[in-house]
Amino acid sequence: MRKPINNVREAILPVIDFFYPPFKKIMNLQTFRYAAAGGSNMVLGFILYSVFYQFVLAGRELDLGFYALKSHSAALFMSFVINFPIGFFLAKYVVFSDSRIRGWVQLFRYLMICLFNLALNYILLKILVEIFHVHPIISQIMTSSVVIIVSYLAQRHFSFKSEGIMETPADEESSATN
Repeated sequence: MRKPINNVREAILPVIDFFYPPFKKIMNLQTFRYAAAGGSNMVLGFILYSVFYQFVLAGRELDLGFYALKSHSAALFMSFVINFPIGFFLAKYVVFSDSRIRGWVQLFRYLMICLFNLALNYILLKILVEIFHVHPIISQIMTSSVVIIVSYLAQRHFSFKSEGIMETPADEESSATN
């Protein structure tokens, strides 16, 4: 199982890293990889959301029998089902590959954060679409801006925390002198 994962990782990293030099002065490589991988997954999510909203659901509610989801909410949940595993793969193997936390723990933490982000996205989407009458696709783009910031901080400092990630430059200097 490791060989195919490493093959995919080794195919993705050179592409992302190729675009890193112009950003070297404003962010570290890991942050850039997160932005590139997360941005790619976010674009995929927008595409999936749009396709599910406009073509699959065609603006109609999704009747689950026990509850009917409005099309903008149903499209969000449908795109989540596809984006979740792709996002976890990219985070675990491309961005935070230096994490020493066990894979199942990472997956559980990632799922918790993604479910929180999904709830946040759902609430903001409902407010923008149903109260402020903003078009669902525009609303999804707006809510994603908030969710991206929350997600990065949570993933970096919780799901895929590595031992050196929380150290400040002053901490590194004091540990080097001891």
